[in-house]
Amino acid sequence: MQEVTEQKQTQFVDRRSGGTDAPGVERRQFSTNHQNENPEIAELANAIDQYKVQNRRRFITFEEIYDVIKSLGYHR
Repeated sequence: MQEVTEQKQTQFVDRRSGGTDAPGVERRQFSTNHQNENPEIAELANAIDQYKVQNRRRFITFEEIYDVIKSLGYHR
């Protein structure tokens, strides 16, 4: 007897092309988390996001966060 096995054909989905985001829109770390917080947190989150966009960085170091905080006028 000849066995017939049925193979399901899986379709490859390339998630890099045609994602849910609009072209040219980058996902930001704080995009939805800072909306309900106090204004200082929202200001810091927006400044960090702006720094990331300007410097084309996805992740930043503690030193870079410190520079962003200093640029907002905070000092020890």
